[in-house]
Amino acid sequence: METNVTNIIIEKVKKSRISEVDFSNLPFGKVHSDHMLVCDFRDGAWQTPRIVPYQGITLDPSAKIFHYGQSVFEGMKAYKDAQGKVWLFRPEENQKRLNISSKRISIPELPREIFMDGLKTLIQLEKDWVPTTPGSSLYIRPFIFASGAGLHASPADQYKFFIVCAPSGPYFSGKVKVLIEEKYSRAANGGVGFAKAGGNYAGQFYPTQLAIQKGYQQVVWTDDNTHEYIEEAGAMNIFVRINDTLLTSPVSDRILDGVTRKSVIDIARSEGISVEVRKVRVEELVSASKSGTLKEMFGAGTAAVISPISGFGFRGTDYTLPDLEDSYASRLKKRITDIQYNKAEDPFGWRFEVV
Repeated sequence: METNVTNIIIEKVKKSRISEVDFSNLPFGKVHSDHMLVCDFRDGAWQTPRIVPYQGITLDPSAKIFHYGQSVFEGMKAYKDAQGKVWLFRPEENQKRLNISSKRISIPELPREIFMDGLKTLIQLEKDWVPTTPGSSLYIRPFIFASGAGLHASPADQYKFFIVCAPSGPYFSGKVKVLIEEKYSRAANGGVGFAKAGGNYAGQFYPTQLAIQKGYQQVVWTDDNTHEYIEEAGAMNIFVRINDTLLTSPVSDRILDGVTRKSVIDIARSEGISVEVRKVRVEELVSASKSGTLKEMFGAGTAAVISPISGFGFRGTDYTLPDLEDSYASRLKKRITDIQYNKAEDPFGWRFEVV
């Protein structure tokens, strides 16, 4: 073993698996790179992080993650440009949000240097795993969970922080058709909807499966109280274009403060697009669709960047969106991905060079 300047212990694999991977045909999140980062919290403090070969882990059956769901995560990507340089996109935002999520779930906050130094060191080691096929990237999953054992309903005394990497192709291909959900809720006021907690996503699976059975690919979540207002699209923030104005819901206890969401808003405004951050009623969507003023809907998130919506279902009626040649969705996605892949200037200072 060797230790680098940031005091991260590194154990390299004896033989890389990279030659076994078909980089021209990558699924999303199923192929893992050679190494992972792990850091333990015990005795009241985060310990020295380690980079080790990707491997399984062993936990006590009474580890509190299994019983009380203490887990949070982030989603990030590394991109390789035409010159072979590797970049991250706004990693400081992910670091901050991981701690916001952790605090809400009573997980000890992770020091910034463990996250940032660990992330950079790991990606430098895995740089050959960053794919170059158009639309592909190295998906990065930092996560923390309760590893301390015990069946008492209380926060654990031990935790594990991991970063694992997966060379991946596109998350979605093509447009999706969504169902506006009026029975099930993703989150409630005072709850954990703003946190990237694992349980938030588990609770989405069943309603989404019901929507799939009806011929839709995703659901649009509405507010838990009245179900009058749209809030998120599946696991993504949602944007709506009525005439030439882009609308998106304000963040709250129920809505995740998405990194891509913030980027879309900033880029749109820099291009002179009118953006309104306000509540959007379902009836406003229906009325705009009927009048022909509803031009676009799309989800925004790290995995897919921007996922266009072809239409939505509401109370037994389907509403189809027009197929625009020069859509806001395609323009904004190109602006973001051009920054991410170092194909264009970055006036916002979002790009972070790794190696």
